[in-house]
Amino acid sequence: MSGPVGIGVIGVGVISDTYLENLASFPDVEVLIVGDLLLDRAKSQAEKHGVPAWGSAEDVLAHPDVQVVVNLTIPAAHIEVSAAAIAAGKHVWTEKPLGLDRDGAAQLLRDASAKGLRVGSAPDTVLGPGFQTAKRAVAQGVIGEPMFASTTFQTIGPDVWHPSPAFLFAEGAGPLLDMGPYYFTGLVSLFGSVERVAALGRKKFEERVIATGPNAGTTFPVEVPTSLQVLTSFAAGQQASSLLSFDSALERHGVFEIHGTEGSLVIPDPNQFEGRTASVQARTSISDGAWGEQEWIEIEQEGVVVGRGLGLLDMVRAIAEDRPHVATGELGFHVLDVLLSARESVESGQFVDVSSSISAPVPAVPVDFDPFAKTL
Repeated sequence: MSGPVGIGVIGVGVISDTYLENLASFPDVEVLIVGDLLLDRAKSQAEKHGVPAWGSAEDVLAHPDVQVVVNLTIPAAHIEVSAAAIAAGKHVWTEKPLGLDRDGAAQLLRDASAKGLRVGSAPDTVLGPGFQTAKRAVAQGVIGEPMFASTTFQTIGPDVWHPSPAFLFAEGAGPLLDMGPYYFTGLVSLFGSVERVAALGRKKFEERVIATGPNAGTTFPVEVPTSLQVLTSFAAGQQASSLLSFDSALERHGVFEIHGTEGSLVIPDPNQFEGRTASVQARTSISDGAWGEQEWIEIEQEGVVVGRGLGLLDMVRAIAEDRPHVATGELGFHVLDVLLSARESVESGQFVDVSSSISAPVPAVPVDFDPFAKTL
């Protein structure tokens, strides 16, 4: 590749704005066309963001200068759209999750490999300077050997703010597959492959009511568990506990703690590209009744803050440099496998072995990675 690399976007819903804004700021890529089932929406987004062409998904796939397709469709369409892009000879960056079933996702990766094409999968928040600062701290031994982690995402649910929330409560979504990829991609990026999981889950309501927008007052069915507690065991020996809920009156987002042999580390919300990293050291002795406040050691964040699209940028540079990219399809597949295994554990009441793994540790992002530099 010699840049800027031609990009085509399929699916121009809510999340497309942040992608299109960020991609326009990266000199190494150029968005050439956007496509959507709703042609008027594609036209509107093209005009809003200065994209020179718009049309259907087929128009994006047929564009001769598009080298990478960005798949921002709904989760149920991810495999179909990504597979069509691979068949058209394009690299793929897809929103999370990679797909909704193991067989379809695995076939997608095999087809891409056979054609020498790359697949990248969101979330790319793990490339942000917030998470990377924390990852470096762990690697440097700030808390000794990592032993276990705890993560929490709890909210009242997207039905109180999203104008069309039904898809977030349908098969393939819920807090497990909508928010879980952020937390479990972070855990796998730190600890490596998951060996087995156990989970409990339940629903608060069988139906929900849309609270805002033109369909306010309309009910829709809830198809998946809306609160889950997940235990994970990693091949390297670490463990983690994770709460994911759309049922909590108490809002608590982005809790991500790592506990090691010599201290504990709080790291940024894995749904954000920046945030606080700080550690506390293990006490060697303490007098009864004299606990007091622990001293936090703040760790300065290093790196340039951008947003969604960072993983795509890393992928196109990695192709040009013939190196692995960070947010690979393999990573996305393993996280999907973990989440589907958690759902199966909810249904069976048993631990579930995770059959997939990642073949190598997830690469770190260099501190001097500059999204705004022209490198291609």
